[in-house]
Amino acid sequence: MTGQEYTVKDLSLADQGKKNIEWAEKQMGALMNVRQRFARERPLKNVRVGIALHVTKETAVLVRTLIAGGADVAICSCNPLSTQDDVAASLAKEGVKVYAKKGQSREEYYENLRRVIAFKPQITIDDGCDLVTEIHKHHPELIPLIFFGNEETTTGIIRLKAMDKDKALKYPVLAINDLKTKHLFDNYYGTGQSTWDGIIRATNILLAGKTIVVCGYGPCGKGVALKARGLGADVIVCEVDPFKALQAKMDGYRVMPLVEAIHEGEIFVTVTGNKNVIDIPHMKAMKEGTILANAGHFDAEINMASLQKAASSQRRIRPFMDEFVLNEKKLFVLGEGRLINLAAAEGHPSMVMAMSFCGQALAVEYGLKNKLALKICVNELPKEIDETIAKLQLEALGVKIDTLTSEQKKYLESWQEGT
Repeated sequence: MTGQEYTVKDLSLADQGKKNIEWAEKQMGALMNVRQRFARERPLKNVRVGIALHVTKETAVLVRTLIAGGADVAICSCNPLSTQDDVAASLAKEGVKVYAKKGQSREEYYENLRRVIAFKPQITIDDGCDLVTEIHKHHPELIPLIFFGNEETTTGIIRLKAMDKDKALKYPVLAINDLKTKHLFDNYYGTGQSTWDGIIRATNILLAGKTIVVCGYGPCGKGVALKARGLGADVIVCEVDPFKALQAKMDGYRVMPLVEAIHEGEIFVTVTGNKNVIDIPHMKAMKEGTILANAGHFDAEINMASLQKAASSQRRIRPFMDEFVLNEKKLFVLGEGRLINLAAAEGHPSMVMAMSFCGQALAVEYGLKNKLALKICVNELPKEIDETIAKLQLEALGVKIDTLTSEQKKYLESWQEGT
């Protein structure tokens, strides 16, 4: 359904979307506090913000916050399967320029990106770097108009640093993902819970007693492994980084190469940010009935193209669950190999996203105040933003903490006192 300033699946879903957004707001107290201040101060007045994020109820709360601060916003999805259609419809009804629907084709996905680009944003907010990449590759004439961008996720930061290394990055980007209140809580707690939410919704399987292989032991992989163990699974971790592999071992998991784990695993979850982590030789050696899911940003971690060519048959068993027959064995791929927590579920819990999106909102404000001082590279944000977000979240939870005395502050700043 396309209007003058929106492309959504069905506008009649807007009422349910509005209710879901309101439910999210009740759990996002930290971000609501930022919105109240933004509404008073209007720090983003008359600034055009172009967004490519997962269009969820939590993202809608961020959009409303930016608009309350005075921004003009256009948004599309950063993944073909992650849009919540009722939320997109609700935003369209509110007058937001929104171009997103669940299950869009690759062509529709890039067309919607181009619609946000046609909005001529002065600030970009990205999750995975597709918006930034599309501007740099095909719309370089817009770059002088852009003050800076924000990047939400690890995969996007990796891509941006590669652009910077190749001297291809032409405007400053703020690393939202590297805030502790994002990197720890969103990646660890959020991905840990929402990944299994998506897998369980897609399969309705019991995890207790299953052997689960987690590929990647960064913050996301740590969360996925922890929640699997908490649900009673036997967890194997596969890693290429010696330190992360050692940490997984010390955390009590079995650690081994993937070529060994494929003979034991019943469920495989990729969380690496790399491509072809699970390839055809791995799949051919897997057990009958193995389940494959991806919790990394892009659909490159499981080699879906090769699987589709090699499989003798393919059929959809359930929504977001496809059966492939390979060497007379059945393998089950969830969410088309895309981000399972958003393909088959609703993404991270709202409270987690409150902190992540406080980072986005405060970074937009910070970037505008400091736009002349930002370097054309991937910029770290000051620790004060992390501290502000943590304080806002503690306040929202009703938690009070201690403060240092003047004597303690002086002691920490001095070097004279010793043993």
